[in-house]
Amino acid sequence: MLADEVASLLDHLGVSPDRRHGTRAVRSPLTGETIAHLEDASSQGVAETVAHAEAAFRQWRSVPPPRRGELVRLLGLELRDAKDVLGRLVTIEAGKIVSEGRGEVQEMIDICDFAVGLSRQLYGLTIASERPNHRMMEQWHPLGPTGVITSFNFPVAVWSWNAALALVCGNPVIWKPSEKTPLTALAVQALFERAAVKAGNIPDGLCTVLIGGRDVGEALVNDPRVPLISATGSTAMGREVGTQLARRFARGILELGGNNASIVCPSANLDLALRAIAFAAIGTAGQRCTTLRRLFVHDSVHDEFVAKLTRVYASVRIGDPLASDEVLVGPLIDEAAFETMQCALAEARAHGARIHGGERVEEKRFPNAYYVRPALVEMPAQTGPVLRETFAPILYVMKYTDLNAAIEQHNAVAHGLSSSIFSTDMREVEKFLSVAGSDCGIVNANIGPSGAEIGGAFGGEKETGGGREAGSDAWKAYMRRATSTVNYGDDLPLAQGVRFDID
Repeated sequence: MLADEVASLLDHLGVSPDRRHGTRAVRSPLTGETIAHLEDASSQGVAETVAHAEAAFRQWRSVPPPRRGELVRLLGLELRDAKDVLGRLVTIEAGKIVSEGRGEVQEMIDICDFAVGLSRQLYGLTIASERPNHRMMEQWHPLGPTGVITSFNFPVAVWSWNAALALVCGNPVIWKPSEKTPLTALAVQALFERAAVKAGNIPDGLCTVLIGGRDVGEALVNDPRVPLISATGSTAMGREVGTQLARRFARGILELGGNNASIVCPSANLDLALRAIAFAAIGTAGQRCTTLRRLFVHDSVHDEFVAKLTRVYASVRIGDPLASDEVLVGPLIDEAAFETMQCALAEARAHGARIHGGERVEEKRFPNAYYVRPALVEMPAQTGPVLRETFAPILYVMKYTDLNAAIEQHNAVAHGLSSSIFSTDMREVEKFLSVAGSDCGIVNANIGPSGAEIGGAFGGEKETGGGREAGSDAWKAYMRRATSTVNYGDDLPLAQGVRFDID
């Protein structure tokens, strides 16, 4: 029984038995069985959690940043020790294959390493002043409690992108995980608490978890004591979160949907492109925000490439990831995801599509789980369901003859998260990366759109929300900027030559 294994994993990770009793049923997409019951936070509980975070902020903001980084370093060590156990829990709760579950924990370790270095590099600028004997400078100060709302498909990694940076920037973190994957959140919280004990003198309420549904998320988003909300999920969810934050002039980091595309050019290395596209479209059962959903293939290589891709789709191994390391496609998260996928395929068929795959498998062994064969859909044009994101393993394939027209079609969707081009022609690659090319936040060449390293800022444009997380200068979103001017002279010259003489 998975429930027994989950209980053992939670014991190993240090999750208190007191946190494992309640009315919310948690199920595993691997078998559809219930693996735990948890208690939702009440409205009073949310308010109290925010109050504790606010109190923690008053202490934590005055701790030197390198000292904050030491806490994150210790968290990274705890994650290293727990990588296999936590990764297995990710597989059980989110349905990922085993290597992806471990890989997600490795991503947490990587961002901890990044944040430790960042804790000594929260740089501001020294700015030239037009006034004599004046110095201008830019300072970055802690912002306040940071709310993090995460989705089921990356149940722990996305929290770490936010938490590691927020902590070294001087902010407490309040985590509202997906109601579909709360156990991994409790496990990570237990690991954080271990690290906090080893670090010593860590204020209570610095990192907390709120279990619950939409009402808990809304209470967090609407609390005026939380100046920043980082939310990952659908565009529909982000539209509501963004509106509510705007009403109270709070900040939002929105990481929303992505109707991602790739272009395969005549000069492409087709074997390389095949491997990259297969992972990008099939990996995580099509349930990544960066999953490849649209593919434009030049007509000179279209038939050959699609034939190869069809063979891959027909042969890829689907099933319980815990049963074999050869399984590459686990289940959809739930029945609703399966029904949404089938509706999209029916609509594509009505638009003249030729569909390979898409059917449910393993239903006899797992009647309450939803395994599907990835769907390769040859479309005559970019119409109907192609124009929107369906969070399932559907890849729409279309021919093109002119690169400029293909780029125009590539950009003709509401989202702007991730993209890629496969070409060995420098002019084609540079065109795609240029201002006249892809309009996405992530633009790749000769790799797929799925799978990002933490060193770069992650996020997208348009209805993807515009937020950025992880590397580069994404840390600035978690801080407030102060531009300061110091007069070290005896005169008071005014800027822009303004004169204001008084007797």
